[in-house]
Amino acid sequence: MAKSADASSQFVARVSFVGHGQGLVKNLAGFKKKHHTVPDAVNAATGAFLGKLCVSELTTEAEQLFQRAKVALNYKRADLTLAITSPTAVLSAKDFTWELTYALEAESPASYGVTRTLHSVASGDLVELAEFNELFAGMFGGIVFTLTKNVSVEAVIDAVEACASEGGLTVHYPSDCRHCVLSVDQVAAEVICDGATLELSFPQSGSPAELVAAFIAVRAAFALTKNRVLAGLL
Repeated sequence: MAKSADASSQFVARVSFVGHGQGLVKNLAGFKKKHHTVPDAVNAATGAFLGKLCVSELTTEAEQLFQRAKVALNYKRADLTLAITSPTAVLSAKDFTWELTYALEAESPASYGVTRTLHSVASGDLVELAEFNELFAGMFGGIVFTLTKNVSVEAVIDAVEACASEGGLTVHYPSDCRHCVLSVDQVAAEVICDGATLELSFPQSGSPAELVAAFIAVRAAFALTKNRVLAGLL
């Protein structure tokens, strides 16, 4: 992601591609209807319980990606390792790191969420490689920028509201301003700011290269505003 992130490297500590999925706990392979009950709360015990239930799904997906990555990118044994500690699997390659994590949904403990994260990508050239994009085709729905220094969510909100409709920017936020969601006219993406991270969320999942192209469009829209708070975000 180097080519698209260089201009903002002083503000961004890490760039990650993120994809989300979900399902019902009772549908996991490890759930035995005669012996188990569905969680009704999220805590250490139910989290450990989920870790036991999802071992099959977690291991199967992670192992499959390990084998596909080895072939697609011509990796040797020393180039690629897989560590599984349910409910998390980490695939560490010489050019990237991919993580798969299962977690109970806070608002609905009978359901679980699955997060797939790609980070520590070695270079922008890798993101443009066809084999790399085929490996992760359709997996990610957002790009998350971890900021080197927190920004004030209130300042971002105030800046957008002060600009009115300049550049087609609008903002939505809860009463406690714990985060805000920015949207831009003619751009099918939302920017979620919580002070520590910026997440670009897209309506359709894609490969890393597809998300980078969409990010460039969003960044161009932000550049239309002359407000330093907004222009500096991306």
